[in-house]
Amino acid sequence: MNTLALSDFEQRRLLRIAFSGVAGFAICKIMGWPYGVFFAVFPMLLMGMVPVFNTMIAAQFLGGVVVSALEVWLLQTLLVPYPVLMLMVVAFFFGCHFRWMITTPYLLLWASSLVTTTTVLNLGSYQPESIHNMMIATALASIISVVAAALMFWLIPEPDSPGRPPEQHLSKAQINHRMLMGAILCTGSYVVFQLFDLQDSLSAQVATVLVLFPMTLQGTLLSAWNRARGVLYGCAMAMLVQVLMYDLIDHLVLVVLAMFMTILVAARLHLAERAGSATGFGALTTIGILFGQYMQPGGDILYSSVYRVTSVIFALVILMICAHLLDRLLNGFAATRNE
Repeated sequence: MNTLALSDFEQRRLLRIAFSGVAGFAICKIMGWPYGVFFAVFPMLLMGMVPVFNTMIAAQFLGGVVVSALEVWLLQTLLVPYPVLMLMVVAFFFGCHFRWMITTPYLLLWASSLVTTTTVLNLGSYQPESIHNMMIATALASIISVVAAALMFWLIPEPDSPGRPPEQHLSKAQINHRMLMGAILCTGSYVVFQLFDLQDSLSAQVATVLVLFPMTLQGTLLSAWNRARGVLYGCAMAMLVQVLMYDLIDHLVLVVLAMFMTILVAARLHLAERAGSATGFGALTTIGILFGQYMQPGGDILYSSVYRVTSVIFALVILMICAHLLDRLLNGFAATRNE
């Protein structure tokens, strides 16, 4: 039980994650904006991924939307008639993201823009006429997330900043290995979700991107295991909320309160793990996806939750098999050996 005790710093983070998450969700529902998943997930990504907030963090998060908008515009405007060329450019973009995540101090910028680009590309391919609205929604969600984060740090201030994590010193071969691991697997995931028309598998598609961020076989395997457990926990909590609320699901105030309580549970697990993107973080983003996209009058979140769990587990198993084979292949060359 002592491992679940939170420090004063972690208790403040817990409140910031919960309040910022429900703020984005509530504003989206009150204004009647579409694509509520962005408004529910983005604040939790920002508050859950980084323990501090400053102008550089805000600039990176907002810059990620600009980068994503430019990439999506280029791909959708110029390259849609040329699928092979488009795939090559997509792979190039993904490779740049992963390489710059390793070699620059702007990890949040390239990680957040990668998640946004892959999500919009997949959803937009099924609804081409809605890509413009998606990008507007992501921009609004990012602005609201930054404003909510600034407000939370003002209302719940942090007297001392946490120490910076130790810097990694990687060889050129290790950088090449990790960049290719991320880029090839992310591109493969994109291709599979396009070929098999998996437009209802948003959680699985996002999961196959997030688990690649360690960019090593061991890190990806651990991340996938934690992600699968997190999705299971998040879906279980969302289903419990719908069962308990039953026909009260059309009352926004009650839904916001229910979301706040489930975020508190998931965020506490995330912070108690002290392991970055682990089980608790997976549960957090799953709750954001389910509440933002499916928790609405007439929505069947029970079916959606079961489908999410099975699709995520299946996608991650396939991805891990590919990651193992790719890791062995890359380690066979001196220029891409991860030693």
